[in-house]
Amino acid sequence: MPIKLYVVHGSHPAAAVARALEMKGLAYEVVELLPPLHFAIQRVRFGAPTVPAVRLESGEKVSGSTAIMRRLEELAPAPPLFPSDPAARAEVERAERWGDEDWQAVVRRLLWVALDRSRAAMPSYLEHARCRLPAPVIRALAPGAILAERKMNDATEARALDDLPALPRHLDRIDAWLADGVLGGETANAADLQIATSTRLLLTIGDVRPLLAGRPCETHAMRLFAQWDGWIPAG
Repeated sequence: MPIKLYVVHGSHPAAAVARALEMKGLAYEVVELLPPLHFAIQRVRFGAPTVPAVRLESGEKVSGSTAIMRRLEELAPAPPLFPSDPAARAEVERAERWGDEDWQAVVRRLLWVALDRSRAAMPSYLEHARCRLPAPVIRALAPGAILAERKMNDATEARALDDLPALPRHLDRIDAWLADGVLGGETANAADLQIATSTRLLLTIGDVRPLLAGRPCETHAMRLFAQWDGWIPAG
């Protein structure tokens, strides 16, 4: 019986875990949930409201991308998601933690505020979803879904206005890690997957995509996650 991976289509941490499973050659089956209904379903199944989560062949349940990455490393050590050298591993873990705790949150806030201003773009984020609803239904459900996501992610106008001028500093940090070799190796590590997925999602927002144009972090995200649903036109 394959591993069951519980996701919301377009979730960047879920995409990171899916890529890790593929890298390690572990068979898995995707269980796609509809937002914001997934909050209640996941709380009942895993005791936490968010995705990703996995149910292993043994029946063991693991929730959260960082915890899942470490469990996958134990199940299938090759190819490694973390360097064997302790100092190098500490740097990768530091970048991974920032990607999970900080970068994901910034991108989520900007995305949901942007979608609230451009609700017509919502169907584009579900273009290749397994349980895709008709576009008119998605647009009808968008106000409630966006409200729930904004509340869940503290995606207020004030937070977004603080996030925008801070974006260049965040992108500089990613570019520095790429220059230092913490990110961007021949084989993706856990930090690559955590950070590149969020960067790739950010690239779907037309008003901020020019800030990434030509940067190493843009190349990094596109190399690892070229295909991604969704587009919010500039303006």
